[in-house]
Amino acid sequence: MPTASQAADNTRAALLMVGSMAFFAVEDLFLKRSAEAMPPGQVLALTGAAGACVFWALAARQRQPVLSLDAVRGVPLWRTLSEAVAAMLYIVALALAPLTMTSALLQASPLVVVAGAALFLGERVGWRRWASILVGFLGVLVILEPWDASFDPTGLLTVACVVALAARDLLTRTMPARIGTFQVATWAYLGLVPSGALLMAGMGQTFLWPSPGQWAGLGGALVSGLFGYYAVVAAMRLGEVSVVAPFRYTRLVFAMIVAMVFLGERPDGSTLAGAALVVGSGLYAFARERRRKLASQGG
Repeated sequence: MPTASQAADNTRAALLMVGSMAFFAVEDLFLKRSAEAMPPGQVLALTGAAGACVFWALAARQRQPVLSLDAVRGVPLWRTLSEAVAAMLYIVALALAPLTMTSALLQASPLVVVAGAALFLGERVGWRRWASILVGFLGVLVILEPWDASFDPTGLLTVACVVALAARDLLTRTMPARIGTFQVATWAYLGLVPSGALLMAGMGQTFLWPSPGQWAGLGGALVSGLFGYYAVVAAMRLGEVSVVAPFRYTRLVFAMIVAMVFLGERPDGSTLAGAALVVGSGLYAFARERRRKLASQGG
């Protein structure tokens, strides 16, 4: 059983996680509006440059060397590339697809991480968690409705983004301990600059100078994203992962509220049903993992 101190830490960590998910939902709103008004690649490059400056300063404060060969070769390099690919796919998905659908599909990421850990890292996953993963993937199909005549292929961008995010998270698990968090974050944001330029070239778009309102939107995305990042890191360091991680799913609730209030979206029945399957299967997988750890500890 957790001690009173650990229980208090878990409570604070859970609140931090919920707060971080609220910030990320607000960031998505700002990014979606920015990517609809400007080339998505430009939005990616500008936010990447600004975020890199912030995290570079934080890395310098922690004396974590950003300009190090350790960060641009091997696993760290592949992690940065995975982050860049995921960001390219996600910013285009935000520009083209409803925020409710994009956010619902994004919730499948933890399930893909569990499957990837079993397939590529040799982690043990029992048949019950495999069953929950399959149910989650069924939820993704329900959200996408590929059998329907009105099937929207833009949802596949988010599915591909989820795969890239899972690759990033799996690579993070194998990162050398000597590479600091702020160092990793700096290179993750730096990688968005060339990927944004590449996206603009691929879509045949040119740079548009943002209006004052668009600059404010980009600033809102940056600030909310940075606060969200700080809160999620603090939550994962303060509380037990198996307790805190399930609160990531509150992002879907915040995203739906934001989309309904500010974008006038109304999620349809298939999106709600599919999201319920994805979130439910993810929560079950987390519960099974927590039960397994408690059993191994004799708790």
